[in-house]
Amino acid sequence: MTYLTKPKLHHPALPTNALGLTRRDYEGAVSTLCAGCGHDSISAAIVQAFYELAIAPHRVAKLSGIGCSSKTPTYFLGAGHGFNSVHGRMPSVATGAALANRDLIYLGVSGDGDSASIGLGQFAHIMRRGVNMVYIVENNGVYGLTKGQFSATADKGSKAKRGAVNSDEPIDLVQLALVLGASFVARGFSGDKDQLVPLIKAAVAHKGVAFIDVVSPCVAFNNHPGSTKSYDYVRAHNEAVNRLDFMPKREPITAEVRPGEVQSVVLHDGGVIRLRKLHAEYDAHDKVGALAYLEAHRAKGEVVTGLLYVDENSTELHEAQNTVEVPLNALGDAELVPGSAALDRFNAALA
Repeated sequence: MTYLTKPKLHHPALPTNALGLTRRDYEGAVSTLCAGCGHDSISAAIVQAFYELAIAPHRVAKLSGIGCSSKTPTYFLGAGHGFNSVHGRMPSVATGAALANRDLIYLGVSGDGDSASIGLGQFAHIMRRGVNMVYIVENNGVYGLTKGQFSATADKGSKAKRGAVNSDEPIDLVQLALVLGASFVARGFSGDKDQLVPLIKAAVAHKGVAFIDVVSPCVAFNNHPGSTKSYDYVRAHNEAVNRLDFMPKREPITAEVRPGEVQSVVLHDGGVIRLRKLHAEYDAHDKVGALAYLEAHRAKGEVVTGLLYVDENSTELHEAQNTVEVPLNALGDAELVPGSAALDRFNAALA
């Protein structure tokens, strides 16, 4: 039924957020993905997160590359801005857009083929540059548009639907993001909305690049026994390091919590992620510890999910480049062409 246009009429009794918008106002077109695809669950989580944050859809710029995952921006925030780039090139487009207009919220959606294969170089540079954006990889371990070949994130020893065994070592984008300098790193599971929605909300509020790797089973090619990215496997091997809630800065909130139960991480905009620790030894501020924890549990065949690392003192690209507060796309000729005297002063400063 994907050929049918989604009706625009809303029931008058639908709940609204602080902007007076309903959840339907944050949806997009009808999905054309396979029924049961994990990517649709991620789209639903994005819709829920932005609805709860009461962010107007037109304030969001959605960017993607090529692949099943890169089709999904059509299915959420229909009133937002959108740019579908070529295969693996979403990060460079996002970098240019973010530099040109700092007033928008940037949400990049990519896949394991788009980011871990052809786009791996661009992924590396956007992580280390700290572009102020949310970068979500919908990770299913296969190339869904070309009939299920292993992608670069497929675990060694995992089996394809027709029985082939992957003999290559996988690329772990979470570990790579940590090493490259991402200041917010998390992993989620498309089948765990209670965990994923707060992660997305926290990522939106974070200053700098916020990376979320979401294991998203492909129901057509990678949801069978032998796959390490199937619904059954991830549910059976999910090692959640924390249980999350996100509390945006509104009115003061008080709660009686016994010491040691909750850890609060204050973000730069005043928002707070409240972490309910399942493992007393896990520290989301320790990058080296996070890498060791991920590797130890990968060796046991466990998929670690949750907020894995956050840097409360992070910076972003505009600070590093010392750009003006006014969006670059709003500058006039007087600011863009200041004259030869300004050029002489700049050149002298470099001498």
